Amino acid sequence: MTTTRAGCAVDADGRIIFEVPDAHGRRLLLRLRPKKGLPEETLHVLDLKPADVGRGRAVLGADPVLAEGRWDVYLLDGSERTRLRPGPRDLRVLVDGHLRDRHVPLAVRVPYVTKDGFLALRTWLRPAHAEVGRVDVTGGELTVSARLHGASLPAGAEVRLRLRRDRGTVRTLEPLVADGGRHFSFTVADETLDIGIWDMFVRPAPGAPMIRLARLLDDVADRKNVFVYPGAPAGGIVVRPYYTVDNDLSLEVKQAAG
Repeated sequence: MTTTRAGCAVDADGRIIFEVPDAHGRRLLLRLRPKKGLPEETLHVLDLKPADVGRGRAVLGADPVLAEGRWDVYLLDGSERTRLRPGPRDLRVLVDGHLRDRHVPLAVRVPYVTKDGFLALRTWLRPAHAEVGRVDVTGGELTVSARLHGASLPAGAEVRLRLRRDRGTVRTLEPLVADGGRHFSFTVADETLDIGIWDMFVRPAPGAPMIRLARLLDDVADRKNVFVYPGAPAGGIVVRPYYTVDNDLSLEVKQAAG
C-alpha cells in the first residue's frame, strides 16, 4: 500500500498549512482521539485545494478553536480515510512562542509525530495560563519562574501545591511578583511535603479559579521525557519537578535514599 505523507507549516498568524499529493476530490479530516473505550465524537473536515502541480493544500485557520486533546490527521476520499504519515514540518514560528503575549482563552496547536509514526496535532485550550519559564534545582531548593496570560497577580496572590492523591492537602507559597503582576517566581524548600505527586497552581486572588502551571507555548508537543530535571534533597526527602503527559508542571516527592 502506498504511504501518503502530509507536510505542514505554521505561519505567523497561527494558521497550519497542510500539503498532500493529489488533491482532486479529496479532503483532510482531523479526528479528536477519544478516550480509551469511548467512540469518536469530534471531527473537523478541511477542503483541499490545488496548490503546486500534483499537490493539494488545506488551511486550518485560527478559528474554529479545537478542543484540548490529540487530533489524528487523515486523508478523506469519499467515505474512505487513510491516516497520514508526516512530511516536512516547519514549526519555526512556535519556538519563541513563550515570549509573546497571548489572547485568552488560550488555544495552542502543535503538529507532531506520534510514537507509531503518524501525523497528529496536540492542542490545549485554557481560560488562563501560567507559562513556566526557568526551572532551577540548586542547593537543595527548587525555584520556578512563570509568565501569566489572561490574568495578573495582585497582592494576596498565592502559589498552591496540591497533593494529587488527596486534593484537600495543600501547601501555600507566596510568589515574588514582577512586571505589573505578569511575571512571578517562587521557591520550594519545604521539608514538610508529604510523599507523593504535587500539582502546581497559581491563584490570583482569594476565591479566584486556580491556574495550572504548564509549558505549552513552543514547538514541543510532549515534554515529559525531553525535559528531565534532577531532584532537590531537602532533609529526608527529594523533590523533583517534572512535566506530565499534558505538559503541566508537577512535583514528585520521594523518600531520600539511604
